[in-house]
Amino acid sequence: MSRTTQGSALGLGTALIWGAMFVIAKSALGRVDPFHLTTIRYLVASVVLLAVLAVVEGRQALRFDGHGLKLAGLGALGFAGFNLLAFTGLDHAPAQGAALITALAPLLTALVLWTRGIRPSRTTGGLLLLALVGVVLVISHGDPGSLSAGWGDGLVLAGVLCFVVYTIAAARFTGFSPLRYTALTAGLGWIAIATATVVATSAGLEPEPSVGDIRSVAPQIAYIALLGAVVAVVAWNAAAAKIGPQNTALFGNLIPITTFAIEIVRGYRPVALELVGAGITVAALVATNLLQRRRQSPSFSTKTSISPPQGRPTAQPSSSEMPYESSLGSPVSSTLRAHS
Repeated sequence: MSRTTQGSALGLGTALIWGAMFVIAKSALGRVDPFHLTTIRYLVASVVLLAVLAVVEGRQALRFDGHGLKLAGLGALGFAGFNLLAFTGLDHAPAQGAALITALAPLLTALVLWTRGIRPSRTTGGLLLLALVGVVLVISHGDPGSLSAGWGDGLVLAGVLCFVVYTIAAARFTGFSPLRYTALTAGLGWIAIATATVVATSAGLEPEPSVGDIRSVAPQIAYIALLGAVVAVVAWNAAAAKIGPQNTALFGNLIPITTFAIEIVRGYRPVALELVGAGITVAALVATNLLQRRRQSPSFSTKTSISPPQGRPTAQPSSSEMPYESSLGSPVSSTLRAHS
């Protein structure tokens, strides 16, 4: 199985898990507030991730190797930032608006990478916009004019941007496997989450849930903690290492599509334009991955220099579709790939 196929499978699996998580988390928010729900979620997830890391890679993998502050900052962004902002926003915004903002992750990724000198090609940009059009048709029920934005949507957008930065930064830790990067940042991120929850509760901004409330949503917590925060995040980081964060982020378009499909199973009947939108999104994903596979084939590599000496990006238009390289110019190392 090629690296592109592996990365695509990991991105797809993550999108499916997170798509279902929207529905499941929304039901849990009716009993437990976003802060306490996130604190419990990542307490469970961090313990599991760190334990698995120690078993798989040895106790030495629990060391920060001089990157403690960077890992703590990224953990705060990727876990505290995304979850607290997105879940709080979801509590104050329509689900369709939150789903649309989540689908903006590929565009935000392209913009962030652009600020670091990695300009997206016209093909990549066009497919990103095409996928977004499809998502808009789906979540607006075929009527894009019905969408509206509020402060809750702004919180979700800020949360998505936090996770975009976290995903891109994974490629900088060339000596860390996806599992190690995820486990350490999740553990350090939980400290930020717990601190924010204590502050919010002490200030009276969030109520403290009862034991009965927590027990009533135990199945939801198990799903969002073990599948949503452990399996999916490791798979997402592994996908970014194999096919790059920009191509990985494109799978984020399937998150609202998955939520949409679950609602159909539950009895929702979509209009024709919603089905058209779903088809457009899937087609854009397939086209992007086929294009990337072509650029990584031996026949293509004989015509174009895909990986120049010292891993420095070239000025070729297709550079944004190559395996991701950090702004420091060092490619994702085989150490990341060996444990994915």
